[in-house]
Amino acid sequence: MSPEGARYQAEGYLCVRAVFGAEEVEALAAEADRLSGLSQLIHNNNLRCRWADHVDTGECRFDCFDPVIDLSPRIAEATRQPALLAVLAAIYGEPARLFKDKLIYKPPGAPGYDLHQDWLAWEGFPHSFVTVIVAIDAATCDAGATEVYPGLHTQGNLSPADGEFHRLKPEDVAGVEAVPLLLAPGDIAVFSGHLPHRSSANRSHHSRRLLYLSYNAESDGGDQRDMHYQQFQAWLRSKYAQHGRHGVYFE
Repeated sequence: MSPEGARYQAEGYLCVRAVFGAEEVEALAAEADRLSGLSQLIHNNNLRCRWADHVDTGECRFDCFDPVIDLSPRIAEATRQPALLAVLAAIYGEPARLFKDKLIYKPPGAPGYDLHQDWLAWEGFPHSFVTVIVAIDAATCDAGATEVYPGLHTQGNLSPADGEFHRLKPEDVAGVEAVPLLLAPGDIAVFSGHLPHRSSANRSHHSRRLLYLSYNAESDGGDQRDMHYQQFQAWLRSKYAQHGRHGVYFE
C-alpha cells in the first residue's frame, strides 16, 4: 500500500496540495461564475438546485448545482484530472469511477452543515464511496471549512441503516478533536463516506466555492453515476411530495 493509502486508511481523510494548477483553478472559477448566471436553470423547483438561508437575515439564496458536469465540459474534465485520479488509485489500489458531482458556492452568510456521514444505506450504495473536495476558493475556518473527525470512519455507519439521511449527535464523536480541512485554491481533500464531518457558517467576506466530487472503486459497482442520479431524484421527488410540492422537475 502506498504511504497516501496507509495514511488515508488510518485517518479516513487525506489532503493533497496543488493538485490543480493556477490556470486550471482560474478556468474552474470562470465556469463557476458562468454557471451562476444561468438564471433559466436556477429555480426552487429544479431538482438540480440547492438553497440555503442566510444565517443572519434568513434570506433564501441559491447555493449548489447537483449534478453539475453536464452543464460544464470544463468541470467534467476536472473530474478526470490525472493527478486527482492518481490520488484515488493510491487509496483504492485500482481505478476510481465518478459517482456524484456538486458545485457548492457557499456565499458569505451561508450556513454550515450539521454533523453527518455521506454514506447512505441505499441498495447497492458503494461501500468504497469517498468524497473529494476540489478547492476553487480558499477553504478557511472563517469561510466554513469542512471539519472531519479522524479515525471514526472505522466504526462504519453511525446512524440507522434505513435509507434516510441522519444527523449525528455530539456523543457520536465524543473524545475526537475535529480537524478543519484548510485548503488553498487547487488543493484537494479526500475523505471516507463513513467519516463524520460538519462545517460552520461562512463568516468571511467571500464565497467558498468548492467542487464536491464522489467516487467509488471500479470493482465496487463500476460506473454507477447515472443510476445514482435516477435514484437520488426519485428520492427528492418523494420528499418534496411529502411537503405538498408536486411541481418539481429536473433541467
